Amino acid sequence: MKSFGKLIAFLCVLAFVSPALASDKIVIDGSTTVGPIAKAFAEYYMSQNPDVNVTVSESGSGNGAKSLINSACDIADMSRFMKDKEFAAAVENGVLPVAHVVAMDGLPILVHPSNPVDELTVEQVRNIYLGKIKNWKELGGPDMKIIMISRDTNSGTYETFETKVMEKEKIAEGAEYVGSNGAVRQRVQSTPAAIGYAGLGFVDDTVKALRIDGIEPTPLTVASGKYPISRPLFMFTNNYPKLGSHLHAFISLYLSPKGQEIIETIGFVPVTQY
Repeated sequence: MKSFGKLIAFLCVLAFVSPALASDKIVIDGSTTVGPIAKAFAEYYMSQNPDVNVTVSESGSGNGAKSLINSACDIADMSRFMKDKEFAAAVENGVLPVAHVVAMDGLPILVHPSNPVDELTVEQVRNIYLGKIKNWKELGGPDMKIIMISRDTNSGTYETFETKVMEKEKIAEGAEYVGSNGAVRQRVQSTPAAIGYAGLGFVDDTVKALRIDGIEPTPLTVASGKYPISRPLFMFTNNYPKLGSHLHAFISLYLSPKGQEIIETIGFVPVTQY
């Protein structure tokens, strides 16, 4: 009990003396989904505060968590919530992760624009990735073998798909794994037989986002929770940033009108949109 009390006291002290909070440098690492938000925030924040340097790396949600655990970054971008084992490892290292939900996102299921299939159910998508449905003709499409594109297993996007679509079942052998949402889009846009999934902000006219269970992936359906593959996007900090610090001002951007405008422009959904 005494050791637990000492740990809490130590973490409380960190909230006030952490050098990162007083720094004119903000280091961000993690999710490739949240990355565009972080980069846009960084560009805007540095334009308003020329003395501050904000760097953004996109190594995946899992690596973002590791960076925060090891005090290698000030903000960990994550497209999923931090796992219990990650939180425990952080506390053991004297880091107390605090989650900030900066935006909402959906995971559109993407196909090539030439594919006549417009709608699938969650169950059909799961059966494709389980290898039970192998050809587009089984779904009313052309006679083409389906090419499955997936995010890498260290990705928070992958874990959302694994939970909400696959129900923790293993993706079939033969799926192609790529390292970013942009790479998923690129692979689908160049491959008529492909199917993939990516964040809402990565949908453009080079790919087609399917209706899932009759619901289109739009900001409104994501914000309302009607689209079945929706999720919050996070930025994690070590403790709640010191009020008045650059880190606090940066992490609070998503609540400002400018921050909400940036999030909307990129293609994600502000948390203030209901």
